[in-house]
Amino acid sequence: MTPPPPLRALIFDFDGTILDTETREFHHWQALYREHGRELALADWQRGIGTWDAFDPWAGLPDHVRADRGRVHAGLHERILADIAGQDLRPGVRAVLEAARATGLRLALATSSDRAWVTRWMAQHDLLDLFEVMATRDDVRRVKPDPELYALVADRLGLRPAECLAVEDSLNGATAALAAGLRLVVVPNDVTRTQPFPPTWPRLEEGFAGGLAELLRVAGEA
Repeated sequence: MTPPPPLRALIFDFDGTILDTETREFHHWQALYREHGRELALADWQRGIGTWDAFDPWAGLPDHVRADRGRVHAGLHERILADIAGQDLRPGVRAVLEAARATGLRLALATSSDRAWVTRWMAQHDLLDLFEVMATRDDVRRVKPDPELYALVADRLGLRPAECLAVEDSLNGATAALAAGLRLVVVPNDVTRTQPFPPTWPRLEEGFAGGLAELLRVAGEA
């Protein structure tokens, strides 16, 4: 069997992987459902994590709420933004990014979110200068689980997909990375931990606490 090529880049997802916007957003939607006597199932919410249009949370709300969607959404969005603005990055992720740069690994971002959303939070946390390449939903026809985002990032780096390691939190994102031919490590968060990841996929159960060395060990690079 031909050994894999040397690892040259880490390609990170953003939402849920670097900054856990996903758990915060789910909790606010869950509170909205309960306010109107409904329950938002985590399994339903998980279908939409890392992609678009796979799950419509409005469909499970009463008719009168959907009829007032503009006002309700404005208030919900304001609460979500305020909550995210007050949170820090996932523990240990900044150290992993800085260590990767220090060891010569190139860094890139592949996200199904739009560029304005991602750059807002990356600027707040002083991350923009760490990443050499970024691809968002604004750059592709199809977002994750389609492989287009990851293929585009590898191309912009001038690397073969097999020279890149994807760091993902969701099933949709991880599926996209593998379909594009990248190596993978899953780093789940509170709302993605119970997704049906195949047991053979490399996975960091304790987040980024072990630093870059543990990430690379789990990826088979140590």
